[in-house]
Amino acid sequence: MSDLIQLLTPDGDRVPHPEFAFEPDAALLAAHGDETGVLKALLRDLTLVRRFDVEATALQRHGELGLWPPCLGQEAAQVGAGRALAPQDHVFPTYRDHGIAWCRDIDPVALLGVFRGIGHVGWDPVEKGYEPVTIVIGAQTLHAVGYALGVAHDGDVGTGDAARDTAVLVTFGDGATSQGDVNEAFVFAASYHVPVVFLLENNHWAISEPQSRQSRVPLVQRASGFGFPGYRVDGNDVLATYAVVRRALEHARSGQGPVLVEAVTYRMGAHTTTDDPTRYRSDDELEVWRGRDPIARLAAHLRAEGLADDAWFAALEVEADELGADVRARCKALPDPSPLLPFDDAYVEMPPTLAAQRAELEELLADDAAAATEVVR
Repeated sequence: MSDLIQLLTPDGDRVPHPEFAFEPDAALLAAHGDETGVLKALLRDLTLVRRFDVEATALQRHGELGLWPPCLGQEAAQVGAGRALAPQDHVFPTYRDHGIAWCRDIDPVALLGVFRGIGHVGWDPVEKGYEPVTIVIGAQTLHAVGYALGVAHDGDVGTGDAARDTAVLVTFGDGATSQGDVNEAFVFAASYHVPVVFLLENNHWAISEPQSRQSRVPLVQRASGFGFPGYRVDGNDVLATYAVVRRALEHARSGQGPVLVEAVTYRMGAHTTTDDPTRYRSDDELEVWRGRDPIARLAAHLRAEGLADDAWFAALEVEADELGADVRARCKALPDPSPLLPFDDAYVEMPPTLAAQRAELEELLADDAAAATEVVR
């Protein structure tokens, strides 16, 4: 289906849809009490993810990070998808999915390691169900399909057991759809009927290349060419994104095969902190999308319906400030990694030649440390 699915307008009005509705699952309701509690929790997610992202951008500008890919404007697509996941689901993210990482309880500072140049991943991917971020454009889609094939072979799909049936979520941008890896992933996902949901965050720009130049038809139509369902959702509407991705994940978990979800959103910031978007897009375009801001629309809804008062919003701002200060302080305190780190977590049993190289480096480091101590004396 190519029609845009929307449940919350940019003005904050709830609108019905003939096929989708915002119905929080039992876990969200148990955690937050009722639908109002869930809505407030979603706005908290959006607000804190944005504050972390803005703080990380500032850290890069101050020389604390080598690079940062902002997710400014794309928070609803990520939080809506992230909160639709079941604990056993597994995510293969791109480098901009800070919102999904937040929903998987990844420490925000752990995301900074790769961009500070001190490590690749700061969490257990098996425990969190969230793989290390992928920098190579589109490669994670093939990784996800391979993992989903393993899930199917293990019999963890289509059993009817809600605690066992597993889906794989993989995220990528509109630019990645021009990569061969993504199209190959579509082929294999369809051929082997694997439980994978492709979440395409269409932010309209592949660095400086507009989406209109990449495809003459809506990207969601790619799905029909490969033989699986596709949905096009307002990616700045966290309620609609949650509803659509939840449906897609249930489809995959039940053994019905892959799904493509195109979340239509917008990258309000730069592609990365090395990019200058004013060179290729207009201020007028940016203003249009500022009027569709995902945080502003949910906040407007809560205010209009009397679901959150000024004191609640003020407390949220205080929490955001505290998060920013914490991220800033802990990022600056991150230690430099040991030169021995590359030897770890590469092999279950380290080959003898590699073990010998590690021992040699360890001895050299010990000699250097002893020499430095002697100089100080």
